[in-house]
Amino acid sequence: MKILVVDDEDMQRDLLKGFLKKKGYDVATAANGQEALQRFAELPFQLILLDHRMPDMTGDEVLARMKSVNPLVRAIMITAYGTVDTAVEVMKLGADDFLEKPVDLIQLIDKIQMIEQQLMVEEEAEDVAEALDESELPVRIIGQGPAMKEVLSLVRRVAPTPWTALVRGESGTGKELVARLIHLLSPVSNGPFVEVNCGAIPENLFESELFGHEKGAFTGAVSSRRGRFELARDGTLFLDEIGELPLTLQPKLLRALQEKRISRVGSEKEISVDARVVAATNRDVRNLVEEGQFREDLYYRLNVFDIEIPSLRQRKEDIPDLADFFLEKYRSRPAAFDPDAMSMLIKYSFPGNVRELEHIIQRTVTLTRGSIIRPRDLPSEVRYHQVTAQGTLSERLEAVEREMLISALEKNEWVQTRAAESLGISERVLRYKIKKYEIRKR
Repeated sequence: MKILVVDDEDMQRDLLKGFLKKKGYDVATAANGQEALQRFAELPFQLILLDHRMPDMTGDEVLARMKSVNPLVRAIMITAYGTVDTAVEVMKLGADDFLEKPVDLIQLIDKIQMIEQQLMVEEEAEDVAEALDESELPVRIIGQGPAMKEVLSLVRRVAPTPWTALVRGESGTGKELVARLIHLLSPVSNGPFVEVNCGAIPENLFESELFGHEKGAFTGAVSSRRGRFELARDGTLFLDEIGELPLTLQPKLLRALQEKRISRVGSEKEISVDARVVAATNRDVRNLVEEGQFREDLYYRLNVFDIEIPSLRQRKEDIPDLADFFLEKYRSRPAAFDPDAMSMLIKYSFPGNVRELEHIIQRTVTLTRGSIIRPRDLPSEVRYHQVTAQGTLSERLEAVEREMLISALEKNEWVQTRAAESLGISERVLRYKIKKYEIRKR
């Protein structure tokens, strides 16, 4: 990483340059703001260590001009006046962090390494995004927030290897998409992607489904059949909901993973299979191991790489992009979200994760009559979630009542007689409650 040290004090500048060079960084220096801007224009720096107060111009001015040239440049502001106000101001200007003088070198290298790690994650996430642009997946993987960038970065490093990976996450987070992405970025991307839902196959048929069977192996086996392991040869086998795998079949799966050989049901002949295995689960497999429901050796065989997908409530910054994507996918005419409606979506907890968001958008855009989706168009669980999330029982009931009144008024275009009729109350009671809750037309 190339670092530019900007400080008007010769001793401070030389100290930082010598220390960072010993740590293996490519370092250049500048004694003032003008020299710093000139060097920045000549060479590509990823990180600027910038003195906050200099004679010709402040660090704030230098950083602002650098950001106008390259908004992605990272910066650590160094100041002799380390107050909370200073920290807030430098962060507003786009600095990643700040340090007080005299500089603690251990603290400095920790901050630099953290920024370096973030840069690597972003570069790997961009590589994945480029690969997605050149390929086709059933649904795009959308996520510009740090949580999903971390996932994409890990996928980028795991995919080229032949080892098994365990994808963990709540239902609806997109585990299958991540498994498909691993396949897409792997050396076997031209091979098949074969999926097995371990929770959907009856236990007495599971061995045949996974390993295949010979003709006459059991009642109903009228012909030989290849199992999913054989079908996935030279490709990827995706074992979804691996936590539901019957305990009796786990030793056979373990053997297949270890030896890359299987036997069809009813056959003594061994068949060589070479497929990349990716497993997924929404259960805590470690707990299943402790409870005796999952073999420990199989768990470690599957969990060579562990990829945890964050829930949607852990990456709320991605909700607007996801909502717009699903809106574009399902709308039959021009439509857009009202800012208040989008705010409600962002505040909602989404227990069903991305899948629930998709279904909410699909249902809402189908039923909405106008071109603007407003709060009243959203499902009740989204509208009432925030008002029932906290407070006493009385406060929650009043909050729900207020929202129901507003919803009825909006649906009836604020005609009080029709709103009262839809609520099953008199117009006099409605007027009383409007005054009580200080309801005004939005």
